[in-house]
Amino acid sequence: MGPDALRTAGIVDALSELGHRVEDLGNFHAAAGESKSHANATVHHLASYAALIAMLGDVCEVSLVGDHLPIFMGGDHSIAAGTLPAIARRARREGREPFVLWLDAHPDLHTLDSTKSGNLHGTPVAYVTGAPGFEGAVPALDEPIRPDNICMMGIRSVDPAERLRIVETGIMVHDMRAIDEFGIAAPLRSFLDRVRAADGRLHVSFDVDFLDPEIAPAVGTTVPGGATFREAHLVMEMLHDSGLVSSLDIVELNPFLDERGRTAKLIVDLVASLFGRQVLDRRTRSY
Repeated sequence: MGPDALRTAGIVDALSELGHRVEDLGNFHAAAGESKSHANATVHHLASYAALIAMLGDVCEVSLVGDHLPIFMGGDHSIAAGTLPAIARRARREGREPFVLWLDAHPDLHTLDSTKSGNLHGTPVAYVTGAPGFEGAVPALDEPIRPDNICMMGIRSVDPAERLRIVETGIMVHDMRAIDEFGIAAPLRSFLDRVRAADGRLHVSFDVDFLDPEIAPAVGTTVPGGATFREAHLVMEMLHDSGLVSSLDIVELNPFLDERGRTAKLIVDLVASLFGRQVLDRRTRSY
């Protein structure tokens, strides 16, 4: 329902008004095969996760052909386990390095063994960086993404196992404490400079809970103290100015939890900023 809510909120019109040609390829659904069990009894929907990864890998390969800039609208953050490996394969075929800007309240660094909730949308970063424990349960990973090519911003809910994995991998994490102290522009600018210097292929994975729930309530995993309206727009404006973004995820929008569509409309506005809308172009809106 999240992708349809973004359509209703006018994402196609917003991008078209900025001069972009937009193709909506519709919704994709993965049909799970036989159920899969795991030694960690809390893990659920593993067969669906495996099918999703395989299906999205194929969809992503097609969407990355030519000069398209694909926007993958989820569902939950599980879709990154399908989009990111395909993006990494494309980057490597071009002789480039894949980079990821992960905008989220959570690092999603659990493995199948470490998760205590069994929610697989908490595992994609561990999977795409080649963490052990996924073998045989989901499609084999042929192009892991280097952890030091990932920059996480907005993090403010980290489990002990994830904290250990951050230390072990060296993933760059700018939590909300760091953003409060130093601002959001400087660390983002530093990361973008790294991507540019490496001629990297940059993917942005945007989770609605990156935002403070006061401005974006339509998410099932709210964590207080997220990015403000202006911080989020600044991130998107800087990404546009950089000219580096080659693909985008938008995930975790639950319209059942929204208030008169305000979260969906905000996400559309943020995406428009990423694609070139200026501050002076914004319209007054009442709720």
